Amino acid sequence: MKYAVWISRMIVGVLFIISGLIKLNDPVGFSFKLEEYFSQGVLDLPFLMPFALAISIFVVIVEVLLGILLLLGFKPKFTVWSLLAMIVFFTFLTFYSAYFNKVTDCGCFGDAIKLTPWESFTKDVILLVLILILFFGRKFIQPLFNTKINWILTGISFLTCTLFANHVLNHLPSVDFRPYKIGVNIQEGMSVPEDAPKPIYEYAWRFKVSGEDYIVVTNGEYPTVDGEFVDVETTEIQKGYEPPIHDFTIEKNGQDLASAILEENKLVMVIAYDLAKSNTDFFTEVAEVAKKAMVKGYTVIGMSASSDEMANRIKAEYGLDFDFYFTDETTLKTIVRSNPAILVLQKGTIQQKVHYNDFEDLNF
Repeated sequence: MKYAVWISRMIVGVLFIISGLIKLNDPVGFSFKLEEYFSQGVLDLPFLMPFALAISIFVVIVEVLLGILLLLGFKPKFTVWSLLAMIVFFTFLTFYSAYFNKVTDCGCFGDAIKLTPWESFTKDVILLVLILILFFGRKFIQPLFNTKINWILTGISFLTCTLFANHVLNHLPSVDFRPYKIGVNIQEGMSVPEDAPKPIYEYAWRFKVSGEDYIVVTNGEYPTVDGEFVDVETTEIQKGYEPPIHDFTIEKNGQDLASAILEENKLVMVIAYDLAKSNTDFFTEVAEVAKKAMVKGYTVIGMSASSDEMANRIKAEYGLDFDFYFTDETTLKTIVRSNPAILVLQKGTIQQKVHYNDFEDLNF
């Protein structure tokens, strides 16, 4: 039992720290995932959605600290009880997501490691077993240092996590794991290689033969059956290749202009996924940046999921001399964790990406 506890302690502690730090690098992204869980049709807790960011920061800091406390062997009873409560909740959440197919990615490791719902549930079951070993063998969890040093290390860890969270909230994630990071070419990210795996489907054909249902399963070919065709049920049994960028559009009047606009040699994108939620204090600065970019030969466009009416009102109020195009809100949230934000591109390749607090860092 002593060795089982030691091994479990190392695995659980390290995993909680890694998982927490990845999400702490991008708490806004994790808050978007929590909003999915809180939304109607999932957990039906819409009153929690306005607090998603605060809950996100609290959860990920607690996750990191519990991992550190476990490795230190400090406050073992509190630590193990907290770990058990957290993993029971997460196991329920991932099972619910997987069984009812509500949220297709739990966000356990942010955008760094994508897990399917059932993979997430399996991971949580394994962690639950390891934490139960810690729970029943907690007497074997001995502190590495004396109480004073453990308190100091815990305090430093908490302060570091808090300062790091404050930094990424007021700027952008320190490490960008998303498909729209600096240096990526959007057109290339949307392309599908010729030798890419194709999806495989299974077809269950239902016929009426002598008055009874008769089902034939094939991989696509129409079966030869002496009976009356009723219907066919299609099931994807193996996913095909999905490009990293598969939902990017730049629409105007229902027409996708992305392929043409991304060919611009000098392009500035002002991104505001929801103009009603944007930090409008910075739109005056956006107008100045746009004018400076246009003088230097850049094409400037806005990208938002808001209505034309809202976009025109913002343009008039802040003197924005460029048009807004429609792009899906989830896509814009994925591109950049700032509302508004500015991207600089050259023939579809992202050269710069800045938070509204860092507009002065833009180089044209």
